[in-house]
Amino acid sequence: MAIEHNYLVNGYFNQAISPFDRGFAYGDGIFRTLKMANGLPKHWPQHYQKLVADCAVIGIVCPSAELLMNDLQQLFTIDEIAVAKIMITRGESEQGYAPPAITTPMRVIVKSAMRQYAETNYTEGVHLHVCETRLGVQAKLAGIKHLNRLENVMARMEWKDDTYFDGLMLNQQNDVIECTMSNIFARFNDKLLTPDLSQCGVAGITRQGIIGLAAALNISIETAQLPLNRLVEADEIIVCNSLYGAFQVHSILNTSWKPQTLAKKIRNLLTYD
Repeated sequence: MAIEHNYLVNGYFNQAISPFDRGFAYGDGIFRTLKMANGLPKHWPQHYQKLVADCAVIGIVCPSAELLMNDLQQLFTIDEIAVAKIMITRGESEQGYAPPAITTPMRVIVKSAMRQYAETNYTEGVHLHVCETRLGVQAKLAGIKHLNRLENVMARMEWKDDTYFDGLMLNQQNDVIECTMSNIFARFNDKLLTPDLSQCGVAGITRQGIIGLAAALNISIETAQLPLNRLVEADEIIVCNSLYGAFQVHSILNTSWKPQTLAKKIRNLLTYD
């Protein structure tokens, strides 16, 4: 029976990651998770642009788009809908935090099955847990999707109830920043607010895509501080990421919202429906 290959390391199957790799040792790298359909990565120009930008923040030379696309086309067939995770690390070094003057970045592509979302996520919305784990402030890393995700891991360990779709993550001042795997928007009348990510949090490409839809949605969109007590006063709340597009939030704590239309409009405009 043929063995299905689910990952590539530097373009090769069946390769091991060195214990000296800085991504393994220190989380010294970045990643992106995206949907694959018809053999192609969805919203690839935006994903690659973010890969390049995030690599630049921490001083890694991002592999070329052609090289990464070749890896993806080796791993994914044209007839499957699946998930690709792209990880880029600084490469190997000897012991110590200081990186060598010259390193060779390592790239890993992992294939996994596309999650099947419950129909009620689309029709009624999703339930959010409010996490006790708080996000720390680090402006130099704010916005990028780096491999140090322990805050998200600790937050995700807080609930085992499958009725929760995701968990809200706050900063030390009780401002909402994001969810463990999603960005968030809150609608107040004809204004859509999304948290300021200048001090912490991940600026996802779906979040950026929604910001770019302001005219099409006939709504103004702003980034702002968003305390939890203000969030629950919103007329409508949306969570988003690159795999499902956008879902309405049905409930947070003791507050709930009736099904509305904004999430569906966003999915349609972003071609996630």
